[in-house]
Amino acid sequence: MTSHVELLSNSLRQLELQRSNDQDGDPRPENDSIPDNESLLASPSAKASRPSRPQAPEGYGFRPASSTSTPPTLASHAVERGSPLPDPHGLGWPAKSTVSRLNQTTTERSARETMMVSAVRTILECIGEDPNREGLLKTPERYAQAIMWMTRGYEERLADVINDAVFAEDHDEMVLVREIDISSLCEHHLVPFTGKVAIAYIPNQLVLGLSKLARIAETFSRRLQVQERLTKQIAIAVQEAIKPRGVAVVMEATHMCMTMRGVQKPGSITVTSCMLGCFRTQQKTREEFLTLIKR
Repeated sequence: MTSHVELLSNSLRQLELQRSNDQDGDPRPENDSIPDNESLLASPSAKASRPSRPQAPEGYGFRPASSTSTPPTLASHAVERGSPLPDPHGLGWPAKSTVSRLNQTTTERSARETMMVSAVRTILECIGEDPNREGLLKTPERYAQAIMWMTRGYEERLADVINDAVFAEDHDEMVLVREIDISSLCEHHLVPFTGKVAIAYIPNQLVLGLSKLARIAETFSRRLQVQERLTKQIAIAVQEAIKPRGVAVVMEATHMCMTMRGVQKPGSITVTSCMLGCFRTQQKTREEFLTLIKR
């Protein structure tokens, strides 16, 4: 019997294919439309397996479309159409070699670190240092282990991060967790940027364990990032996990690539935001969120 996750995954994949065809100038005939999530979930097999009340996420941590009590809007529909597809491994936007790292054996991990050790020794030689002197003798090994730890988000599946911490609650007011510390590596220069993030959502019959908001932020920050993408990935991950009425994320960070090199402007702060659902379409809801995070 087809599960909700399979139905959602198939629907999203078909929508993405349709979107790609539209961008390539290949419009579909009107009678060759792609079925949406609601029509797929309304099929006999889906009705037979549909639970009587909201359940915890299945598969890799993504649920089917939210109930009809959330009115669809053009803005939210566009976000869903344009969002990256949940990958079958549950990693959420994996890079080229992410899957191989996720499934690596102990021997393969050791070989990976050995390659990095050799690369770091080459870098030390190229900048004019002696990798064999006492202070740098163990530096390549230390750095290889450190960079693997700082990018451990590539080894974390969203289903394991959420870990079924989704609960049915009749709560329809804003849930906000702010002042979440994050540290990540800028993908342009491989130097850190650090800051804080605020995450809010308005539930639609389901709530997410509070610590999971911080865990989601941690998972995506422990990858090579740019702040704009990191902010959006956190918001979409929460949206896909529990299908709330809306999600809002605001991040403030200081980038070492801007303070210790290049333009060298210490104290500068970069602010990014991502608003989904009612936070994007309803000004009062957005203003309430922005007011709360400034207190």
